Amino acid sequence: MVALIIFYLHILGFVTGFTKEYQHEGLSGGFLTLGFMVLIFSVGWSISTFLVRQVLTPAGFGPWLDRDAVSLLLLTAAEAVFYFYYFRESR
Repeated sequence: MVALIIFYLHILGFVTGFTKEYQHEGLSGGFLTLGFMVLIFSVGWSISTFLVRQVLTPAGFGPWLDRDAVSLLLLTAAEAVFYFYYFRESR
């Protein structure tokens, strides 16, 4: 269930990133940002899964927060910080 919520948050973030760049740069900028975000998600999930496997057992912290959910939470936290600075407007 935790993984499903995190996937929904990522879909919402993908749509938001596409829309924001589409309004500023046009259709090609929107698709380029969408591809970049999907690439960051897939590579980041692989790296966070590798790191969490070194620390946790497959059961994780219980049935709702297994090892995969913890790796997705780690990825989401790292992406939130990264995208905060990536999409921040220049002042």
